[in-house]
Amino acid sequence: MKNLNLELDDGALAQAARTDRDAFDALYRRYVTRVYRYCCTHAGNRADVEDLTAQTFLAALEGLPRYRGRGPFAAWLFGIARRKCADHHRSQYADRSEPLDAANPLVLSAVEGLPDPSVPNPERRAYRNGILDCVQRVLPHLSPDRREALTLRFWGGLKARQVAAVMRRSEGAVKMLVSRAVADLRRRCLDEKEIE
Repeated sequence: MKNLNLELDDGALAQAARTDRDAFDALYRRYVTRVYRYCCTHAGNRADVEDLTAQTFLAALEGLPRYRGRGPFAAWLFGIARRKCADHHRSQYADRSEPLDAANPLVLSAVEGLPDPSVPNPERRAYRNGILDCVQRVLPHLSPDRREALTLRFWGGLKARQVAAVMRRSEGAVKMLVSRAVADLRRRCLDEKEIE
């Protein structure tokens, strides 16, 4: 598939990727940034994030023959990323070299990698940075389900139905988890900022 049509949907690319490395390359380019950002919320340093991202795509490449296309490719891929991140956490817990509840320094860098709307003045920029610092501190303290739904939705860039497939929850349950996570962040970061 030398002249790969990048307009192909994920399912068609996944089917073609079973025999054509160019098709898998197109899927990789389509999802690598989103998977990387998602892994940033689960690992404490850049090397681990890069390793988790690579492991996810290697497992996806090896698992393509088992992908049946019954659900969205993104949900299947992020299911793999989720398992790789869970394995990473288990190994960290077993090593006791890094506490699981430590604030993740890469969360902020993942947020900063998103397109930045122009900030009109220094006060607004300082306020925004304060909010991002707060999100970085509070995110590890959200309930695991809320944190997972939030990171898949915003750092992973998945739609609610795709998050539902990854988490094996209903779409309504995912929307509620995300809504409550955002409300927690708003209460802890925005409301407290306005009081100061």
